[in-house]
Amino acid sequence: MRSFSTTRVLLVALGVVVVASFLPLWVTGYILGLLTMAYYSGVFAMAWDLLFGFAGEVNFGPTFLIGTGAYTAGILDNLYQPPIWLCVVAGTLAAVAGGVVLALPALRVRGPYFGLTTLVAVLILQNFIVVDAHLTGGENGLTVPDIISISDSTNYEIALWFMAISGAILFSLARSPVGLILQASGQDAVQAGALGFNVTKHKLMAFIISAFFSGLAGALLVFYVGSASASSLVDITVGVQIIIAAVIGGRRTILGGVLGAVFLVAMSELLRPIGDLSNFVVFAMALVVVLLFPSGFFGLLTRTKEQG
Repeated sequence: MRSFSTTRVLLVALGVVVVASFLPLWVTGYILGLLTMAYYSGVFAMAWDLLFGFAGEVNFGPTFLIGTGAYTAGILDNLYQPPIWLCVVAGTLAAVAGGVVLALPALRVRGPYFGLTTLVAVLILQNFIVVDAHLTGGENGLTVPDIISISDSTNYEIALWFMAISGAILFSLARSPVGLILQASGQDAVQAGALGFNVTKHKLMAFIISAFFSGLAGALLVFYVGSASASSLVDITVGVQIIIAAVIGGRRTILGGVLGAVFLVAMSELLRPIGDLSNFVVFAMALVVVLLFPSGFFGLLTRTKEQG
């Protein structure tokens, strides 16, 4: 995989995106809807991989950032109905602010304590949503009066190109000197600090970038779905699915998160006829992938191309 330059990988990915942009001509609106959700999930997974795969910090609460961005945008639209872009900007900034507030104390601890801090943040957000029901909609969810578009094709194209641009930025960042410093910090923070790198500064930067893309994707998703609920955005199970998507797609690959997200959505849909058992089968398949292909789908694809 190392023999694949950043430019080459991005060009191949761009070719795939261009081909995918023609799917509205061939598939039904239902399929486009599934792929739209998968693309947003892919952004969530890529943002999580930057923090875990490179910075080495196990964030068990990706949905804290997603939920903060989504609910901020949704509440603002529900109360005042400003332009959608303003709601999206507000949701993104709220997620970044939440990420900074969460990162500052979390980065003072290491290992499982960091993960526990992020997990507690999710539980706090869930509790806030339920308690402040008049503002958030509580367990019934929050309905927003505006949506980006009623066209399946338009929503699909927005999600596709948003995912593509986000992936290009995150992948390039991961392959840059900043990414190398993050990787070194994640593997041995003490040694990286001894070499003169500001470990805390770079990890905080990774957290902010992850929060930015998570919050932006969450805010856009609200205006695609037309609602926000704790069960679909903040629940711990949703966070686990995002983590699984990133891991089976390929840790420390960024773009693998999209492959993992598409795989999970596709398998869940194909196995829908077996009911509740579908989640068990999907998670079992994910476990097999992790055990047999530690580098994930992205690593498997690039290794196959290298051998070819």
